[in-house]
Amino acid sequence: MTLSRSPEVVLAAAFGVPIEATLLERALTHRSYAYERGGLPTNERLEFLGDAVLGLVITTTLYHNHPDLAEGQLAKLRASVVNMRALAEVARSLGPAGLGPFLLLGKGEEATGGRNKASILADTLEALLGAVYLEHGMDRAAGVIHKLFDPLLAESAARGAGLDWKTSLQELTAEQSLGVPEYLVEEHGPDHAKTFTSWVVVAGTRYGGATGGSKKEAEQRAAEMAWRELSTDA
Repeated sequence: MTLSRSPEVVLAAAFGVPIEATLLERALTHRSYAYERGGLPTNERLEFLGDAVLGLVITTTLYHNHPDLAEGQLAKLRASVVNMRALAEVARSLGPAGLGPFLLLGKGEEATGGRNKASILADTLEALLGAVYLEHGMDRAAGVIHKLFDPLLAESAARGAGLDWKTSLQELTAEQSLGVPEYLVEEHGPDHAKTFTSWVVVAGTRYGGATGGSKKEAEQRAAEMAWRELSTDA
């Protein structure tokens, strides 16, 4: 690997800040690589930190940029930006060949296409953001996040009401190869005051039990509950 294509050079250019070599190596170390080499430190702690930093910066930005939106609408906008698919796409945009060539993977992950696996790319990007925060502090980390994610924020704002939890859930289940979500709805009450309770079934597991004044509202709430649980498990 030539110096001009090294992770230090490529990621410093993409982020606008350098990352110290040892910290960078840690951020790029997937657990499969670490375990094959006798239990080296993995990037999981940095990922945990980076996830929190990313969430705070995006949430704060949405709060200030959209003073007219209710909490539920802000949550939908955030979900459209902070998700595995979106993070993986950002990771693929870093440098000429994306983040994939720089990942430190075990032989098993390497053999199964781990360099382009959305979950690994997303987790590694969060680990890198955690590394930037540790080395440079919150202001610089926020600057990197804005550089990488402002285009997605603008796109999400432009879509506005087009965002919905059912769409987000379907994208997530497709990414995780869990099949198409199926919705179950029960009606309650008289015709003039009906309420609806919805569940969504994903890969045989039922989520939800959400109630709304319309079938659509109940399904949206059930989809949100499923999305949040599946995103946490990803």
